[in-house]
Amino acid sequence: MPPEHAESHGARAAALWGKLHGFGPVVGLVLLCIAGTLLNGEFATMDNGLNVLTRTAFIGIIAVGMCFVIISGGIDLSVGSMAALIAGCVILVMNKAAGSMGSPVMVVALGMLLALVLGAAFGLAHGLLITKGRIEPFIVTLGTLGIFRAYLTYFADGGAITLDNALADVYSPVYYRSLLGIPFPVWVFAVVALAGGFILNRTAFGRYVQAIGSNEQVARYAAVSVDKVKILTYMLLGLCVGIATLLYVPRLGSASPTTGLLWELEAIAAVIVGGTALKGGAGSITGTVVGAILLSVISNILNLTSIISVYLNAAVQGFVIIVVAFLQRGRR
Repeated sequence: MPPEHAESHGARAAALWGKLHGFGPVVGLVLLCIAGTLLNGEFATMDNGLNVLTRTAFIGIIAVGMCFVIISGGIDLSVGSMAALIAGCVILVMNKAAGSMGSPVMVVALGMLLALVLGAAFGLAHGLLITKGRIEPFIVTLGTLGIFRAYLTYFADGGAITLDNALADVYSPVYYRSLLGIPFPVWVFAVVALAGGFILNRTAFGRYVQAIGSNEQVARYAAVSVDKVKILTYMLLGLCVGIATLLYVPRLGSASPTTGLLWELEAIAAVIVGGTALKGGAGSITGTVVGAILLSVISNILNLTSIISVYLNAAVQGFVIIVVAFLQRGRR
């Protein structure tokens, strides 16, 4: 075979492998759903499916933002603690404002707005420390992981911060109501995922994020404002954490030191299971969404069956991260 033909054949094989690799998470999800149906007939019911999607929404929304950060070559270990602190601050402010603001609806709206502002502000702080302070993302977010949860524990005095009952009644429909038979959190998750996919694939910002993750130095030579893009990716992740938190608060109506525990593990797992390269430069929102649903399906199957203890769910996610990282060796 002539060399040029061999090269052409190799390029086609590489392209085909890339496409098959992209379908890996979808194939895994389909196989898991088949296994779940065979193990327990209740798995394939509509109610269980909606329950899985509703519980996926929180981690899925955060994972969309995490996808941008990881594609850019960064990481954020603090999202669970950030969500807990945002939830605690929102509840404290809402309870305080209930006495001075006449309308409970306005108080709830204020709390929801505060969640978004705090998320973006925390993301901005991360971005500035990483870009201007020249500190590794791992170190910055490891530090804020402890800071955020410690402050929540301080505000809660070691216990829980509970939302006023009258406000809880007004706020609860945000989580428990449905539109066209689909719970609100699922709709919000879908909107965030579609917006994330559009930003990543159809805007200059999305191309810059991928360029920085592929080769930051080359991106600088190409006149990309690397620091600005990195700051915006962490702000975007913080905003996603805020959205997830404002949906989570009406679920339990409280925040405690255990709120959001291990959310960072689940969000990172969803991103890398969805095919995003740990070293940055490549990834997709679609894969991230599939990855988040896949992890929720695993958890749901463990709840419905007795294959292994449900207490080992975090261990399963940890093993998944290690296996996918092993398979991604050398990929960029």
